[in-house]
Amino acid sequence: MSKQGQAPARKPAPKSAASATAKRPAIRLRPTGPIVPASNVSGRALMLVIAIMAFLACITLGAVMMVRATAESWQSQISREITIQIKPAEGLDMDKALSDARNIALSFPGTRDATVVDREATARLLEPWLGPGLDLDELPVPRLVVVTIDERAPPDFAALRARLAQVIPQAMLDDHRTWVDRLVAMAHTTALIGTGVLVLVFSAMVLTVVFATRGTLSGNRHIVEVLHFVGAEASFVASEFQKHFLKISLKGSGAGGLLAALCFLLAGWWQSRSLATPQSDQATALFGTFTIGYTGYLGIVATMIVIALLTTLTARYTVMRTIYEIDLIRSDPTRTDAVPE
Repeated sequence: MSKQGQAPARKPAPKSAASATAKRPAIRLRPTGPIVPASNVSGRALMLVIAIMAFLACITLGAVMMVRATAESWQSQISREITIQIKPAEGLDMDKALSDARNIALSFPGTRDATVVDREATARLLEPWLGPGLDLDELPVPRLVVVTIDERAPPDFAALRARLAQVIPQAMLDDHRTWVDRLVAMAHTTALIGTGVLVLVFSAMVLTVVFATRGTLSGNRHIVEVLHFVGAEASFVASEFQKHFLKISLKGSGAGGLLAALCFLLAGWWQSRSLATPQSDQATALFGTFTIGYTGYLGIVATMIVIALLTTLTARYTVMRTIYEIDLIRSDPTRTDAVPE
């Protein structure tokens, strides 16, 4: 074929801009360091303080819940029963008087059962004080009738008391109102004391966080001032400190809360392993069972969260307040401590 019939040779296509860019070395950005040091001596000390405060707060919360539960149990047991006490007198047939008192109590609506405390049971009740082998005929010992009532619809105590006084003058009705009122007052007092302790713990923690935040700010004040003067908003600087103190508070409150939960678990385990011993019986009589239930552990978790949030918000408020003070110093040319432009 002639040269005219031959197809013209193609020129190599120019390299695309994308391929040329792909061969260029990638630009590596230098990582920016945090405004607040990740860990230092003051941060570890603050974490330890928060852990101690969280432990005390969780222990106080659990103790208040245990005492309230025990007081409610006592109140329920006392409110479920009333007692008819018959004093011995000359010419009184005690057995007949006990039977009449039982029948009178059962005749009132709101009573479920009535039991006469026999002579053997009465002697066992007095044995710790008067010793064994007690002869009730030799001492003027009152006899008891225990009446079980309906807590939701109790009987008319005034009418029952008047009926007993009419039929059996030596009988006296004890509805345990005095003990119930004392238990309610004790539960309320315990709750108030626990609330006061929690308020003191949280107040001390807030003050500690304020001082720690101001100490961290004073150590990094030049960095904060430079960032703020070149355009960094106060919220950005506060968020950096907020993240720093949030990590510290989460670690501290988590450690304190877990330690408190472990203490309650160990106390409950000890109580279950030492049943029917004098130490366990005394502890059970005073505090009830050393178990706080799932509500108590949820309360510990809630306390940990509240401590972490309170620490974070306190740090943020302190930083915003400090930056506001820096702006006031800078805007006032008459101040001798004004920051130079």
